[in-house]
Amino acid sequence: MSEAMTMTATVLPPPGLWATLKEDLACVFQRDPAARSTLEVLTTYPGVHAILTHRLSHRLWQNGWRFPARLLSFLSRMLTNVDIHPGATIGHRFFIDHGACVVIGETAEVGDDVTLYHGVTLGGTSWNKGKRHPTLANGVVVGAGAKILGPITIGERVRVGANSVVVKDVPADRTVVGVPGRIVDTRVGTARPANGISLDHNLMPDPVAKSIACLIERIEILEKELAEVRHEPPPADHSGDCRTCSAGDLCCEHESMQALN
Repeated sequence: MSEAMTMTATVLPPPGLWATLKEDLACVFQRDPAARSTLEVLTTYPGVHAILTHRLSHRLWQNGWRFPARLLSFLSRMLTNVDIHPGATIGHRFFIDHGACVVIGETAEVGDDVTLYHGVTLGGTSWNKGKRHPTLANGVVVGAGAKILGPITIGERVRVGANSVVVKDVPADRTVVGVPGRIVDTRVGTARPANGISLDHNLMPDPVAKSIACLIERIEILEKELAEVRHEPPPADHSGDCRTCSAGDLCCEHESMQALN
């Protein structure tokens, strides 16, 4: 048997539409602790309604039935408030949590095990035809209100913070926050859940606070060096003080505790 025939024999066919729909339904129970029953999810989850309808409209779009595909997509938008163009390519086990005001453009490509929250936009930045929407790799989590714009690539397992605006490529295993989006940490090699999807939005870093702390530390070093040049006593050490308060003021944390008492 030739090598080509061996490769053909080992390649598994893609799952059918029904199997894909079952995966979309099952993944809800893995990522939403509020989901209690299949009946509840099927009848009350607009994000599930949107993706199930998109699977059907995308099949119509691929087979050249463009107007029926757009019409079905339009009806789904009226019902769910989620606008997914039938031309968008979406992988397995896709989940929109609290589906509302989500927009996914025509040339967007979404990998497997991707999670979007409400208000997310996968939009374009050009009126030219062709690839103009983002590509999301496997395991990406996009927080509420985030906008990912243009034909950029978001790497595997990236987390996009809520209300961020991402306009540049992001490597795998990074966290992006801010406007415009900035990479604020790398999580390569960190522990992950069994399903590989991290929803720990409470651990998002604060790049602004980190920058301010670095500036304050640099100013303290410069003040000590200036005092040495002038042969003056070194400035008081405020390393243990609250860095939110101005010099000489009572610590804001202490004031808050006094107010509570």
